[in-house]
Amino acid sequence: MAALHNAIDVTRRAIDNRYDFKGSSAKVELNEKDRVITLYGDSDFQLGQIRDLLFPAMEKKEKESTKRLDDQPVQRISGNKVKQELKIRIGIESELAKKIVKLIKDSRLKVQASIQGDAVRVSGAKRDDLQACIATVTRAITDFPIKYGNFRD
Repeated sequence: MAALHNAIDVTRRAIDNRYDFKGSSAKVELNEKDRVITLYGDSDFQLGQIRDLLFPAMEKKEKESTKRLDDQPVQRISGNKVKQELKIRIGIESELAKKIVKLIKDSRLKVQASIQGDAVRVSGAKRDDLQACIATVTRAITDFPIKYGNFRD
């Protein structure tokens, strides 16, 4: 979340400094409680410009962080103004977790996979099996950034 705050601040400063955004309603807001980023603009084109500022700032702070965003449809508000919400997905959803567990079981590696809340825990006796499992999941799942942690020696 700290990296996300930094990326939002960089985007706000860029919006304030850009000449083509002067006098417009362009802004970016982060609702941390609901995990939503809201983009406001005068037109669809301006929303695209704001996204072009926000996404590289997010990628610079944390690689593949834009894959966590779930785009909502653009909404018309008060005349010709528009807004778009980007929901932040944290953790692995149950459908994706089931897909990962099935993928690991189908790979016939000597590891055990289990779903624990919003994470998938994989345990195995050999480090090589765990690394092969990581490689398999990384190749198969490309639409969501997968993090690996707590690797055993």
